[in-house]
Amino acid sequence: MNQGIVIIPTYNEIENIENIIREIFALDLGLDILIVDDNSPDKTHEKVRQLIDEQYTRRLHLIVREKKEGLGRAYIAGFKWALAHPKHYDFMIEMDADLSHNPKYLPRFTEEIKTHDLVIGSRYVKGGGATNWPLFRKAISYGGSLYSRILLGVSIKDITGGFKCFRREVLEAINLDNIITSGYAFQIEMNYKVTLKNFRIIEVPIIFEERVHGASKMTKKVFIEALGKVILLRRNKRKILKEG
Repeated sequence: MNQGIVIIPTYNEIENIENIIREIFALDLGLDILIVDDNSPDKTHEKVRQLIDEQYTRRLHLIVREKKEGLGRAYIAGFKWALAHPKHYDFMIEMDADLSHNPKYLPRFTEEIKTHDLVIGSRYVKGGGATNWPLFRKAISYGGSLYSRILLGVSIKDITGGFKCFRREVLEAINLDNIITSGYAFQIEMNYKVTLKNFRIIEVPIIFEERVHGASKMTKKVFIEALGKVILLRRNKRKILKEG
């Protein structure tokens, strides 16, 4: 595993974006960063362009999409960009912009991806957890994960987690054009498809840290919609198996 890239979707993350970029580069892991911004009204993309022009010309990249279409659409755009890039990235890391995913775990990710196909930063294995979460967030996170695991028959403990690292070969094996989810359920669908294709998966403990700046994108509506998508994924199991 040589070259990797961190893909960070953003929408109104002007208060966080510079900090997360600088913290990742400070680790000196040789990672590039791709910001996928959904045309943020707070001009997050303009701050990223400034950092590209002033300091990170070759290592920081930016996609600005026309409108907000959901987390999944943003990641798919980022995956496709990275897969087509002439630099040939060997692995791609998903990460939130708000520092809830602490960059300090990235060295473990880059080490584990040498012998695994998907590395998941997990709140629900020994050593993992979350800080400063209200009861509602705890309930929907753990409950949604448990519900999805049982319904889909997978052993991944943190199936809804969004801090993870894919080998290039995994994303090439999944037809990204056939992804049917976009929001909260996107992580579930990706993990489910990786499981069905028998790739090697490892969960490593992380502490999820509640954001300090900005507003969470998680709502009750998003959560309820995701539960319905899990049922659809279960019904489409045979179709998914035929894709690859």
